[in-house]
Amino acid sequence: MTARILVVDDTPANLRLLEAKLTAEYFEVLTAADGPSALDMAASNAPDLILLDIMMPGLDGFEVAKRLKSDPSTQHIPIVMVTALTDSADRVRGLEAGADDFISKPVNDVALFARVRSLTRLKVMMDELRIRHMATGRFQMAGKDPYGDDDETITGKVLLVDDTKNMVGQVRGYLTDAGHIVEPATSSAEALERSRSGAFDLLIVALHLQGEDGLRLCSQLRSQEETRHVPILMILDDGDLRHLAKGLDLGVTDYLVRPIDKNELRARTRTQIRRRRYHDRLRNMLESSVSLAYTDTLTGVYNRRYMDDHLARKIEEIAATAKPVSVMIFDLDHFKRINDSYGHACGDRILKGVAERVSTSIRDIDLVARYGGEEFVVIMPSTPADVALTVADRLRNRLAEQPFAVPGQADGLAVTASIGVATTTDPAETVEGLLMRADAALYAAKEAGRNQMRAADEVNSPGTKRRSPETVQSA
Repeated sequence: MTARILVVDDTPANLRLLEAKLTAEYFEVLTAADGPSALDMAASNAPDLILLDIMMPGLDGFEVAKRLKSDPSTQHIPIVMVTALTDSADRVRGLEAGADDFISKPVNDVALFARVRSLTRLKVMMDELRIRHMATGRFQMAGKDPYGDDDETITGKVLLVDDTKNMVGQVRGYLTDAGHIVEPATSSAEALERSRSGAFDLLIVALHLQGEDGLRLCSQLRSQEETRHVPILMILDDGDLRHLAKGLDLGVTDYLVRPIDKNELRARTRTQIRRRRYHDRLRNMLESSVSLAYTDTLTGVYNRRYMDDHLARKIEEIAATAKPVSVMIFDLDHFKRINDSYGHACGDRILKGVAERVSTSIRDIDLVARYGGEEFVVIMPSTPADVALTVADRLRNRLAEQPFAVPGQADGLAVTASIGVATTTDPAETVEGLLMRADAALYAAKEAGRNQMRAADEVNSPGTKRRSPETVQSA
């Protein structure tokens, strides 16, 4: 995938070299020669990743990273620091400033391209979640923290996969002292078993496990649902760096090289857990927003918008499955009288009770939606007309036979419904046409005296007798 990369370095030769390497790999490259220019370029050009030199006069890379991460418009851009510094204290300082990774000078092309692709993929995914959530109108930008959490003591649950007793003890000790909960696993089989039920915030995986391939384990962790979005921190030996590019392609999100530095381990662990928490918050907010967009707020069943989309898909599937789709429309009889006599609060209670009763009376593959007012629709895929009529009659009886509990009525309130059913085996049928036929059948059931059901095939002129809003209100 291509991406826009901002390269920041005060040495012209370094700028030209990185620009040439990245351009040859079809990345779009922007350049800045100092810290202030980098901040301006990042704010105005929205790069997907920043390669940031540390040792610059005036505003150094550490300070630039801090400012980028404190600005809501740039705080989500991954930063890779390019440096000749080898002291672990400098790496920890960079991580605390907001850097996602380091690349040492002279730059290794394989490590550079692997890290760029891995981080840009991550950013694209996070951007997509933010964009979808912003589209709901409920999005609020995070605070100064790039992952929406300013808690310096953030901790999490970590699965540590390593078969080296000394290393397990060391890493576990470092992280436990920092407040994390660490569960060890010594083989791929044990790791997969634990990971399916552990709800972990981070997976730390050694490359070599009793002769097993740690990369294969990372691939398996990425493919199973429980750990698909959990960050993976891989532990490598210095001679294993040739495997890093493959690991990043498989979904490894970060890495550490032995010997393990305590502070760097803690800093990288904290960064990955914060990113995990932020990702989860975005997904949860998005799912909540989608739920609100497609759910009737009073009854909790689907709304008409979702029902229309769902029915359209089910009708289209007839072309592949050759199985009929049936629709049931039912309307509560004399519901206006209930509202007038007992109040709208009582009416709302009845609607909720009806939705609950219907939801527990249909199959998992069926869908119930509130169509409007006191009118509901049930979509029944793979259901012929005779079966749909049987379901409709059973539902009509269940609503009529058991009164609904309401305040002030010791015996409850009897409620009946009139039902119309229509079935199609034609993939070219329109949603509107099918619903009109079911609604005409519902009209016939009302005309026959209510608390009845009718099939569209029994109606002489299907779709010609749509009830007016006034008729619905008095039904």
